[in-house]
Amino acid sequence: MSTPPRTLTIAGSDSGGGAGIQADLRAFFACGVHGMTAVTAVTVQNSVGVTGVHTIPPEVVAAQIEAVATDIGVQAAKTGMLATAEIISAVARACDRVHIGQSGVPLVVDPVSASMHGDPLLRDDALDALRGELFPRATLITPNLDEVRLLTGIEVRSHADQRDAAKALAEYGPRWVLVKGGHLWDDPQCLDLLYDGQEFTEFVGPRFDVRHTHGSGDTLASSITAALAKGNDMVSAVRAGKAFIIESVRAAYPLGQGVGPVSPLWRLPDAATFLTPKT
Repeated sequence: MSTPPRTLTIAGSDSGGGAGIQADLRAFFACGVHGMTAVTAVTVQNSVGVTGVHTIPPEVVAAQIEAVATDIGVQAAKTGMLATAEIISAVARACDRVHIGQSGVPLVVDPVSASMHGDPLLRDDALDALRGELFPRATLITPNLDEVRLLTGIEVRSHADQRDAAKALAEYGPRWVLVKGGHLWDDPQCLDLLYDGQEFTEFVGPRFDVRHTHGSGDTLASSITAALAKGNDMVSAVRAGKAFIIESVRAAYPLGQGVGPVSPLWRLPDAATFLTPKT
């Protein structure tokens, strides 16, 4: 059997399994790629919220990246929760050493800097590190509208604002910018806007009346990463990721007493039924 494409997530662990590296690995598997991890933080988390965070030493985060890249190889990588400026700097330097980023392996930066309620998750120095150190190395960044506000100061209330935000973010040096429109609540559809510094490409999907959307940003970014690892160009990779997250939101399920996760399990009907007891 041939080895599948290999993907790396550099992100925090969600003990509830709905977001973070757990969501990334589920999406990677469902998309047919081999997923690897560099854990940046361990969260104490369930469906109700986060009650604790323990960050991993920056040198250990960097060592994880280098260990898998130099042995197993990486066809595409993504980042999620990076927690601190020190970790962001360590990730940037490690990616340079193993040729992950604009000049090498595609790097998708999901700039996790706001909670699902819009509250800041990163200090100002970490936001500066994202903008100054990681964005210039990124092949693609995928902020939601709360993250756009924290990173640029732009309050997105319309599609025109989305375009302004994409232009502002492009000034920080990423090759591509994807401004997600899921938090534009008055829009009857969800428009994600891709920008390459010159042209815009729109990806429109339905807006579902669902509560359970935990891990949606992780799942979109990781499915795009999987598509890039398989050799897709950026537009087709985002198109594939958009189609994947639409079905994952459609398949979302309740979990615990709070917000449940989006589900990539819709991609696995055969695997899901394989172990089901026969009656």
